[in-house]
Amino acid sequence: MVGPIVAVIHPEDQDAFAAAIKAMGLSDAHRARLVVTHGGTQRQQSVLHGLEALVETRKISAGVVLVHDAARPFVPESLITRAIANAQEHLAAVPVLGVVDTVKRVDETGRIAETLDRSVLRTVQTPQAFQLTPLLAAHRDAAGQNLLTFPDDASLMEWAGHAVHSFDGDASTFKVTLPSDIALAEAQLRRSDAATIKVATGYDVHALGEGDHVWLGGLKIPHSKGLIGHSDADPVLHALTDAIMGTIGDGDIGSHFPPSDPQWKGAASHIFLRHAVGLLHVKGGRLVHLDATIICEEPKIGPHREAIRAVIAEIVGSEISNVSVKATTSEKLGFTGRREGIAAIGTVTVRF
Repeated sequence: MVGPIVAVIHPEDQDAFAAAIKAMGLSDAHRARLVVTHGGTQRQQSVLHGLEALVETRKISAGVVLVHDAARPFVPESLITRAIANAQEHLAAVPVLGVVDTVKRVDETGRIAETLDRSVLRTVQTPQAFQLTPLLAAHRDAAGQNLLTFPDDASLMEWAGHAVHSFDGDASTFKVTLPSDIALAEAQLRRSDAATIKVATGYDVHALGEGDHVWLGGLKIPHSKGLIGHSDADPVLHALTDAIMGTIGDGDIGSHFPPSDPQWKGAASHIFLRHAVGLLHVKGGRLVHLDATIICEEPKIGPHREAIRAVIAEIVGSEISNVSVKATTSEKLGFTGRREGIAAIGTVTVRF
């Protein structure tokens, strides 16, 4: 289980970072694990700031810590698991790849001075894994001596007298460095998206009865009648909740929040939707788009459409551009046409 995650950013990137986190649609529980601090002028200083923030804000003084470069965006879970296991066993460990090309050492004139034995050479990746206590001590000692140019944390630990072990890396965890790497990263994202997109729908209906308002998409709308239900009877949020459950094959809203349970009587439906989003994140998915269609003769949805979109976006932790709300009547046919109830269809697109 990975604990707190410290993001070390430039102070001027605060707004961009906040927007990126919001677009990820993280649950409240995942947001609570995130610690944000500012970096220094050198990479080494930034890592030290991150370690100090971890110790100060979460009172963590021991255990395994992983140091990762944001320039390596494609990190498989298997690599993280190997990193943790190796640091637990060896104190310091780094992922490496074998060298497939012949490697030459070149002098200052460009003349080849030596052909190196590639069988003993390795390229180093991140995340690099360490026991927190010796890593923090090494960083503090180096900073105290104004030694700030170590290329990575492994070399810093070697300087501090610790043995650093290696373990198998992953070729997919490449570093985005050159413009051509951006095109490669975009291609990998497209391949990933094509293989991991799921779409599911949900449907809900509630009868109209006595009351002076209805809840639609988390918004309280004045009306001559009210919707009848065990909770606040919001058909839009219920339909979206069921749609998310459908993408992970985890039952429906009734199986998680049974009407027979008195604790949910009158409950706000955003509780159900946030719960579904949390389950989705546990499964490794994130919301790409939400679409809701409201079927009723009244109230008129148009005047409230943008407010509903904003509320749904806030509930699920997404951008409003990822939320669509539509409305239609049933041409006075059926129970919605007779103004006996309001129905909603929710469709969600999820990326894993």
